[in-house]
Amino acid sequence: MAKYVFEPNYAVPPGATLKETLELKGLSQADLALRTGLAEKTISQIVNGIAPISYETAEKLELVTGVPASFWNQREVRYREALTQDAEMEKLKTDIEWLKQVPVKVLVGRDFVEETSDRADLVRRVLKFFGVSSVASWRNTWPKPIAQFRGARAQYKYPGYVAAWLRMGERRAQDVKCAPFDARKFKKALVAVRDRTTEPVRAWKGEMEVSCAAAGVAVVFVEEIPRASVSGATRWLTKNKAILQLSLKGKTDDLLLFTFFHEAGHILLHGKKQMFLEESKSTPNAKEGKTEEEKEADMFARDILIPRNHAQQLPYLRSRMQIRQFARTIRVPPGVVVGRLQHDGLFQPSYCNDLKRTMKWSKK
Repeated sequence: MAKYVFEPNYAVPPGATLKETLELKGLSQADLALRTGLAEKTISQIVNGIAPISYETAEKLELVTGVPASFWNQREVRYREALTQDAEMEKLKTDIEWLKQVPVKVLVGRDFVEETSDRADLVRRVLKFFGVSSVASWRNTWPKPIAQFRGARAQYKYPGYVAAWLRMGERRAQDVKCAPFDARKFKKALVAVRDRTTEPVRAWKGEMEVSCAAAGVAVVFVEEIPRASVSGATRWLTKNKAILQLSLKGKTDDLLLFTFFHEAGHILLHGKKQMFLEESKSTPNAKEGKTEEEKEADMFARDILIPRNHAQQLPYLRSRMQIRQFARTIRVPPGVVVGRLQHDGLFQPSYCNDLKRTMKWSKK
């Protein structure tokens, strides 16, 4: 008995294979119509790719031709899929210009999108990265919500770049295993992180990721994207899992730690339906245009890094030795103290920057 194997040929309708089968068996379309009980017009439409082969028709074709119904069904499904894909690719060609709004080279370079010379197919792959089915859906899902954020100037000029950075964090956070969110545990995690900030960066970064995950918060570090000047973002992936996303914009430990505790403040103080994005050029003392939520998150970060009962000593710090001694007393890196002195206007922005630790991405 002949073995019929389905070999995808997306350009050829299954009716063409049916025609060849009839010729091999010496049957005419009229003979097939008579034996299957179908109208000759229906057989003609199937042969010419106009009418589809239904499951019922496939069963009849198996009885008459000996070719399994599963073969005809697969050919029909694949052919209709091919027609849909061809139509979709033609539609995607009209969206090629949209690629200029997103950092395609970065997405390809970081292995989020596979490279291809077919621009229409590239549109499809980038849409898949964002988890949307069309450019119209992308605009409603990503740039539109981003435009609601305040204090993030970069988003207005390059929203697609900010969206790409956010999506990278979302994709990574989905792979982070977290316990259900527990505010009490999260507060304890923040204390644990702060207590280790005087240690090497690797130690407190690991504490951030592990302790926060145990409290229901996925902390993810995503390398910054040129033109997307964002240092941090917070939103909820599910009702029990939050994402706290950080870049190394600013490149010093005081800014990174402030951003971390600022974002943590949003998680503890504000609603789960809200999304917060921090623009990297916004320093902790920048007050213009800030919402009440941003001010509250700023205060949360300020107080956890340098408690209020110690902050009253800041105006009396003058030398590097005094800064180091004060930092040891409250158990934070000296760079955090310098950063606070600068943004409170007690130090010039260039003074004592050598006490800050520089952050950089490790080469893999």
